Amino acid sequence: MASTDRDTLPDVAKPINYHVSLFDLQLGSSWEYKGVVKIDAKVTRPTKEIVMNSKEINVQSAEVLAKDGTRLAKASEITYDKESERVSLKFTHEISSENIVLLVDFIGTMNNVMAGFYRSKYKPVGEPAADTPKEGDFHYMLSTQFESCDARRAFPCFDEPNLKATFDFEIEIPKGQTALSNMPVKSERAGSHAGLKFVTFEKTPVMSTYLLAWAVGDFGYVEAMTQRKYQGRSIPVRVYTTRGLEDQARFALECAHRTVDYFSEIFEIEYPLPKADLLAVHEFAMGAMENWGLVTYRTTAVLFDEGKSDNRYKNRIAYVVAHELAHQWFGNLVTMDWWNELWLNEGFATWVGWLAVDHFYPDWNVWSQFVAEGVQQAFHLDSLRASHPIEVPVRNALEVDQIFDHISYLKGSSVIRMLSVHLGQETFLRGVADYLKSHAYGNATTNDLWSALSKSSGQDVHGFMDPWIRKIGFPVVTVAEEPGQVSVRQNRFLSTGDAKPDEDETTWWIPLGIKSGQKLATVDTRALTEKSDTVSGIGEDGFYKINKDLSGFYRTNYPPARLVKLGQSLDLLSTEDKIGLVGDAAALAVSGEGTTPALLALLEGFKGEQNYLVWSQLSSSLASLRSVFSQNEQAAEGLKKFTRNLVAPAAEQIGWEFQPNEDYLTVQLRKLLIAMAGNAGHESIVTEAKRRFDLWATGQDKSAVHTNLRSAIFSLNVSEGGQKEYQAVKEEYLRTDSVDGKEICLAAMGRTKDPVLVQDYLDFVFSDNVAIQDTHSGAVSLAANSKARHLLWEYMKTNWASVEGHLSSNNVVFERFVRMGLSKFADHKIGEDIASFFKSKNTGAYARALVIVSDNIRTNASYKDRDEALVLEWLQAHGYA
Repeated sequence: MASTDRDTLPDVAKPINYHVSLFDLQLGSSWEYKGVVKIDAKVTRPTKEIVMNSKEINVQSAEVLAKDGTRLAKASEITYDKESERVSLKFTHEISSENIVLLVDFIGTMNNVMAGFYRSKYKPVGEPAADTPKEGDFHYMLSTQFESCDARRAFPCFDEPNLKATFDFEIEIPKGQTALSNMPVKSERAGSHAGLKFVTFEKTPVMSTYLLAWAVGDFGYVEAMTQRKYQGRSIPVRVYTTRGLEDQARFALECAHRTVDYFSEIFEIEYPLPKADLLAVHEFAMGAMENWGLVTYRTTAVLFDEGKSDNRYKNRIAYVVAHELAHQWFGNLVTMDWWNELWLNEGFATWVGWLAVDHFYPDWNVWSQFVAEGVQQAFHLDSLRASHPIEVPVRNALEVDQIFDHISYLKGSSVIRMLSVHLGQETFLRGVADYLKSHAYGNATTNDLWSALSKSSGQDVHGFMDPWIRKIGFPVVTVAEEPGQVSVRQNRFLSTGDAKPDEDETTWWIPLGIKSGQKLATVDTRALTEKSDTVSGIGEDGFYKINKDLSGFYRTNYPPARLVKLGQSLDLLSTEDKIGLVGDAAALAVSGEGTTPALLALLEGFKGEQNYLVWSQLSSSLASLRSVFSQNEQAAEGLKKFTRNLVAPAAEQIGWEFQPNEDYLTVQLRKLLIAMAGNAGHESIVTEAKRRFDLWATGQDKSAVHTNLRSAIFSLNVSEGGQKEYQAVKEEYLRTDSVDGKEICLAAMGRTKDPVLVQDYLDFVFSDNVAIQDTHSGAVSLAANSKARHLLWEYMKTNWASVEGHLSSNNVVFERFVRMGLSKFADHKIGEDIASFFKSKNTGAYARALVIVSDNIRTNASYKDRDEALVLEWLQAHGYA
């Protein structure tokens, strides 16, 4: 892509090194700070103007010095362009010397919007250091979040990923506080007055501005040394938290030091920095951020309180830690050239993150989890017209926030998994290692990776992958059986089932992965490279299954009779195969290429299922069905009974009691089955959930609600109960000190069916009691609540000014709230109402979210209109309604 398609800074000056010094921090008052940045730069042609990125920064003065320190020019005019987030420095004399030092004095603010250099409030555990920043009832820690374009909020800079430079950083802080940055501390000296000190850090390697980071706070840490030696010695790996939470960082630490060694081995490049720090940040919009050498995390993605935290968070922490550490090589050492290739960073880190978790915790079966969660979510978004290709043209970097989505992360990682399965993991990783070595400390493109992989595999990876990356959507492979052979045809899959010829022009490279023969032991690895083809050697009686382990990113549409046969032979299928079978049948019912009765008949066959990850797919497919048909009382009751019958045997068998040393997947299965059966009205399970809740709520027996059953028991009781149950969970939200407690309570409270409580819940979600980073949990919970989701929309319309005021401080949160809160309706009228409401609004931050909402509603509503009568008829014929 030519750089003319990008809105970038003028290429007059190229930074080589930044020296950033921050001082006079107004902690607990105005939150302002002063700064000086000295930039060694190369000037490419004589100029009277230098343009940099700057946002919410007040530039006091700027001058240009020669290398020896003599002043060449002083800025006579400083102007800002708010729209493009730039500051322009105009000089009276022309600057003609090639090597200059640009010296800028500025004033910035430690804001509270989780972007740039910002403050996070928290309530300390134990006694904080006396000079910890404080305001009102809260103490504060300070940290940074610069990706994508917010380094410019902290200091004026050339804020583009391919303008790499080295960084020297120093900051003046209270003596009792700890400062962290990408590199180890180099020295400390006295500050401008007693009680303050300057902390200076070692120079960073060459890197992009978005990876620079620093933090200040009342921190403690836990530490482990790597087992591998790097240049003859082990590297310290630490997890920092605010004082008193250090013990909850032990699990993340355990993952982190082993992961650093594992990636050093598989990437064949030693971890490039002298230390690896992880930091828990109290207010954080994303899950985590891969700043080189100082990775920041939201607390639930890094802290785990043994005995108090839900076991599921262990899985999340292991993965997020691995994902961010993968970026230390892939993204940080080698960086995308421009934001259109963001997927390369994120898709790869997602795939290799799961690879590491699978390596350390093989019994978690995370590739099946990836298929049930990652691949299916990617399919969902990519089956909408509102999708976009994996590689998106980004003209203006300020638009990039909206492409940090399931396409970049989950479709990106799904096609990487498809390619690595096809090439073989060893060949694939060898190609990746070559790619990293040849572009270390530089920038690279998707094509550079394909070239390295083509070389390592001797195959045409460009040819395979180009349509997957550059074209929108994915295919459905339709199978027709003929005597002695099957024919396969590929078409673009849309959830509305109505792809027009001009939307169906792509021919994808599709690895068919056909399993056949005795016990499906034979695998044919051929690929479909035309619109259609025939495969012989599979007779009518021949048993076969396409897309082994769902490693190809496509749906498969079997003839109805074949689907029935597959449903009767589940014991021959792998976990991934079963997940794919259910996911495909459900999606094809929605698009109209399959039917809901065929899906229900297939689901009935899973009564004896024992696997958590298969149940997790069954659960989400059933939840979608029940959501779409929720407004038809008879159908809703019938589907509820259907779910109850399906899940009852497994739920009754697994029971309520956790065994010591029970494995992770069994714990997850118990949680899921109790929640599923309870939500489907299983009498004895609902009764038991109420009994345990009462013991817990009245304080008779606090241990009656097991840590891992909080979400199931709280949700069921709020859903079935009234004011009393809702209030008990709300009080627990305000009181809990468990890391995940607030997330769990917030989700449970949104299950209430009482309109008065829904109103209270929304007021609560938008109050100071709920951190802005968690606001979307309220939207997610109400959207999934078919009795209350319309009340969320009514609330948004009635209170739009305050909703917008609350959410607009952070665009990531705003986009998430709109998209997750409004996508579940199955009613054309509501879709039209949403569209007309937003017509007059400034929707810049969430424009893409609205297109996705509209597509989802249209899909759901058309599906409901088409299949409602059929579903009811089937449920009646089979005794469910």
